[in-house]
Amino acid sequence: MAFEALFKPIQIGSQTIRNRVVSTAHAEVHATDGGMTTERYVKYYEEKAKGGCGLCICGGSSVVSIDSPQGWWSSVNLSTDRIIPHFQNLADAVHKHGGKIMIQITHMGRRSRWDGYDWSTLVSPSGIREPVHRSTCKTIEVEEIHRIIYDFTQAARRAKEGGLDGVELSAVHQHLIDQFWSPRVNKRTDEWGGSFENRMRFGMEVLKAVRAEVGDDFVVGMRITGDEFHPDGLTHEDMKKIAAYYDATGMVDYFGVVGSGCDTHNTLANVIPNMSFPPEPFLHLAAGIKEVVNVPVIHAQNIKDPNQAQRILEGGYVDLVGMTRAQIADPHLIAKIKMGQIDQIKQCVGANYCIDRQYQGLDVLCIQNAATSREYMGLPHIIEKSEGPKRKVVVVGGGPAGMEAARVCAERGHDVTLFEANDQIGGQITIASKAPQRDQIAGITRWYQLELNRLEVDQRLGTKADEATIQDLRPDVVILATGGQPFLTQVPEWGYDADTDKSLVVSTWDILNGTVAPGKNVLIFDTICEFSGVSAADYLADKGSKVEIVTDDIKPGAAVGGTTFPTYYRSLYEKEVIMTSDLALHKVYREGDSLVAVLENEYTGALEERVVDQVVVENGVRPDEALYYSLKEQSRNKGQMDIEALYAIKPQPCLTDGGEGFALFRLGDCTAPRNTHAAIYDALRLCKDF
Repeated sequence: MAFEALFKPIQIGSQTIRNRVVSTAHAEVHATDGGMTTERYVKYYEEKAKGGCGLCICGGSSVVSIDSPQGWWSSVNLSTDRIIPHFQNLADAVHKHGGKIMIQITHMGRRSRWDGYDWSTLVSPSGIREPVHRSTCKTIEVEEIHRIIYDFTQAARRAKEGGLDGVELSAVHQHLIDQFWSPRVNKRTDEWGGSFENRMRFGMEVLKAVRAEVGDDFVVGMRITGDEFHPDGLTHEDMKKIAAYYDATGMVDYFGVVGSGCDTHNTLANVIPNMSFPPEPFLHLAAGIKEVVNVPVIHAQNIKDPNQAQRILEGGYVDLVGMTRAQIADPHLIAKIKMGQIDQIKQCVGANYCIDRQYQGLDVLCIQNAATSREYMGLPHIIEKSEGPKRKVVVVGGGPAGMEAARVCAERGHDVTLFEANDQIGGQITIASKAPQRDQIAGITRWYQLELNRLEVDQRLGTKADEATIQDLRPDVVILATGGQPFLTQVPEWGYDADTDKSLVVSTWDILNGTVAPGKNVLIFDTICEFSGVSAADYLADKGSKVEIVTDDIKPGAAVGGTTFPTYYRSLYEKEVIMTSDLALHKVYREGDSLVAVLENEYTGALEERVVDQVVVENGVRPDEALYYSLKEQSRNKGQMDIEALYAIKPQPCLTDGGEGFALFRLGDCTAPRNTHAAIYDALRLCKDF
């Protein structure tokens, strides 16, 4: 009853949706074989339906025409009848668990790339280039307009023949329909531009043609923005007028509403708000649209928590809540709410690892749930008890790999002891959470702490395990996840002060942990270009330091994803942080009370100097291997992972070979520095069969 509004059914057109929770359209980058919804795609959505999702709208940016390239993001291809039997498999998989499944259909217009696959000539209303994809385009001709309208009808027909429950017309994110709407992009003076009715014409003709093709018993929705957030773009009042105009036709069954356009890097960051944003930052825009339409309104931006979703629905702001990233983090979200297992929900922390991968053309994965999108490989979301012998498992290190290994082994029913040298688990997640824009990432650790407590894992915090301590426990399996230390010794010229017996440079860990006080005038050298460098710069500037962040890469934060780096840049520019690229840290030496950082141009070799009082270096992590090598020769498998078994998601042979002694494995950064997802993935695929 606490979540009554969440579980109240709702009618959308001809379909009854069992609850108010939606997985909204996103580009999964899972469609293969020319854009078909093959096994991986089907299993991904089946898991959400199995977990209780009311409505899945799949296939963000699924194309209706062959000149709207789908290959870059492996989106679904609705330009061919080949898709129909694949849709039938998808629909059957979702329907058998009580869910509904629709698909977003679109023509991307200028919002794509031309340089690959069919080498398409991109089109837009007035031939204006889009900044994010840097792609040129032609001014669309009237004959092409009519061809694409027809393509929309055939895409909708294929979805209906495939057994899907509806289609969503994408008029958001500057796709072709809203490119015609926006005066920012549409400069035409013919019947397809200029006046309000003319700018609406293309979308209206698409809607009428699609409705005529599929009839009244098939859902047709529209996804729109609530405000483009451009001075020359569509305002919230403009969008209310547009929504009311289309709603008045009686042909739209629902509206999905999000905030912000996304044709620039800065606005793109708004569309999928990361952890630096407040909860539901653009709910007011969706609520404004709801005031002027007569059909259900869906809103999905930074809605992660069931209490938050319940409050939004009770308040009447919208009719359905999109909890898309929330269900990427935990596709069993709804089932857990129903069973009263709120504390067991793996809540999205807004790291945006999922969407940032998508913008690199990589498959959507979750930073903390390695089973998501790997259901087809047999990776489970729910860990079953082992039917084999109960084992004594010792895990050393409470970072991401160690926490996941301990959790999975305990779920399997084994006796697990976890050693952590610090007084709390979390590892580098704890360090990352100290940064101004990354505090919510600590939610990963909070979930693991709750789970380890629930599973009664023996947690020995503040205890540095050694060989003797481990041997005393007579383990069957030892998993080392001891991480590493900042790699500050790679370049001897970075400096060592014999007078103080300390390095002249400090690490980003030292800064974020508060181990070293912030300097007044600080140079950060970041050769990794992921989160640590820009986080340290943001942190130091927040403390009042004058900061320059230098990298030998193309720009500071180059490896921070497309929806995330803009939020850092907003903050760093506001705090007057100097950002410098193409320079490597050649040498550091002391001169009086100051440090001199000698920088070398990556391309010319020219040297230049900075006089500062603190040099911070981000050069990644050097694995801590000492404990591994002290145990290696005593282990039955000499510490070796059977990588063929690991990659095939199969059990490690050394656990069933009848050998004596303990099996030894190492995970995470103590093997090789990668990232949080990699550590959790390796732990899950190793331990799920123990």
